[in-house]
Amino acid sequence: MRVLLDEQLPVDLAAELCGHTVDTVAGCGWAGVKNGELLRRMRGQYDVLVTTDRNIEFQQHIAIAFRHCSRSGPMQPYVDLRPLVPSMLTAFLAIKPGLIQRVST
Repeated sequence: MRVLLDEQLPVDLAAELCGHTVDTVAGCGWAGVKNGELLRRMRGQYDVLVTTDRNIEFQQHIAIAFRHCSRSGPMQPYVDLRPLVPSMLTAFLAIKPGLIQRVST
């Protein structure tokens, strides 16, 4: 599966998503691209977008794994996300175009 990590996620997360081809928004040169344009650019190139952006679910046209942190306090991206990797990998198996999978703490 081809996975795209949104720009607010730590690059180190890519190494945790074993068995998948993972790129980052910044690595593609798409940093700062608005949601609608980002989704247009990734269509046909990626199967899943992993993001913390809650607004994207209203704009999606392709499969998205949506990551949500429910704990209080500031998010520490890699520390908070690493325990969610097994759930993300499971969500990737169930994802279909137009479907949003939420993975939470």
